[in-house]
Amino acid sequence: MPLRVERLDNGLRVVMSPDHTSPTVAVAVYYDVGARVEEQGRSGFAHLFEHMMFQGSANVAKGEHFRLVSTQGGSLNGTTSEDRTNYFETLPSNALEVGIFLEADRMRSLAITEEHFENQRQTVMEERRQTYENRPYVLSYLQRDALSYQGYWPYEHSVIGDMSDLRRASLEDVRSFHDRYYAPDNAVISLAGDFEPDAALAFVRQHFGAIPARHAPPWADPGFTAQTAERMGSIDDRLAPLPAFHLAYHIPPRRTPDHYALEILSTVLANGESSRLYQELVKQREIASSIEVGTEDRRGPDVFTVFCVLASGHQPAEAREVIYRQLDAVAHQGVTTQELDKARTQFRTAFVFGLQSNLGRARRLAEYELYDGNAALLRSELDRYLAVTPADVQRVAATYFAATNRTVLDVVPRHEAPAPAAAAAPAAPTPAAAAATAAPVRH
Repeated sequence: MPLRVERLDNGLRVVMSPDHTSPTVAVAVYYDVGARVEEQGRSGFAHLFEHMMFQGSANVAKGEHFRLVSTQGGSLNGTTSEDRTNYFETLPSNALEVGIFLEADRMRSLAITEEHFENQRQTVMEERRQTYENRPYVLSYLQRDALSYQGYWPYEHSVIGDMSDLRRASLEDVRSFHDRYYAPDNAVISLAGDFEPDAALAFVRQHFGAIPARHAPPWADPGFTAQTAERMGSIDDRLAPLPAFHLAYHIPPRRTPDHYALEILSTVLANGESSRLYQELVKQREIASSIEVGTEDRRGPDVFTVFCVLASGHQPAEAREVIYRQLDAVAHQGVTTQELDKARTQFRTAFVFGLQSNLGRARRLAEYELYDGNAALLRSELDRYLAVTPADVQRVAATYFAATNRTVLDVVPRHEAPAPAAAAAPAAPTPAAAAATAAPVRH
């Protein structure tokens, strides 16, 4: 994976990975601004700007960004997480400068007007209604984080934010947020695909070079207090066709030694129909209709999570007994060589295919440069997963799955009264369909 990293005088980091396999190029800009940097009472601002950044700038009219990319045959999007905001385009290689110019223009001169702010504030509120409040199980993910991270504001609150915070926000509030974070010294631009690095760097210098640095103070971690007792809660869900529950265990941040072992363990437990929990809970005993296990891969204190949708007629306690027993079995007996080999193969496959596209490479390289200050770490990342041993998996299982480190959140269906006989009520979704909608929303 060819790699060249440069830094402009204004602090912008430029990551370049040329590959002439196909005549396309990906441009990804990552800002070091996510929900974790938001102040209490001003939540949702990072996600709001994911929308605001498409509202036009000094040389690009509202909607023009989309038109200029699409007419070139390209695609684009942006996402927000707790830890960052990104924007990206895939374009024909001869349109590389178009993508660089568009990203630079909105970094330098975003049109933050009262009209655009009010329009996008309403858009975010509608997104909350459509994406969270009108899908089964999704609000429970927000409640899971609020309960498991209670007292730790960076991850306790949701990326989409509290709607009352957005309603109270002023134009000056959002302008101040933009001025602080959307600057070259708080960003990485990553290019991958069919280009020559010297020519690409010249484009970046031409369009980004004159944007002044802002020198915003670095984010200060307020400090995470370890959990010392099991936390339990429940949430009513009028759309859920079946009961479900979340488990969350606190674990170290991404890219720490134990985190790799925990990711391997999550694969052993619930990745595929031959995994331990799927076999016992879904296939053999039919207690659950679906089971998901994973980590959130956060820069700060992370969580190892389980989400289980029960089969009709079964109770959460039945499934939890199986999960706790399997976690205990790994802590005492470890995992088999066959299970570990299968998990390594799954990680190898996912890792290689994840870097196959120009956009996949551009995004991963930008993430490592932003989070870790070294895009080249991506070259050796797969080796860290493949180096996990059975002893590592057994050790982390014995370390992190105590009841005192556990949060349990039940999702309780609360169906509305049936419609009158004259009105045809829509059919409830099948368990499989409901489970498919349950993944946490990523903006």
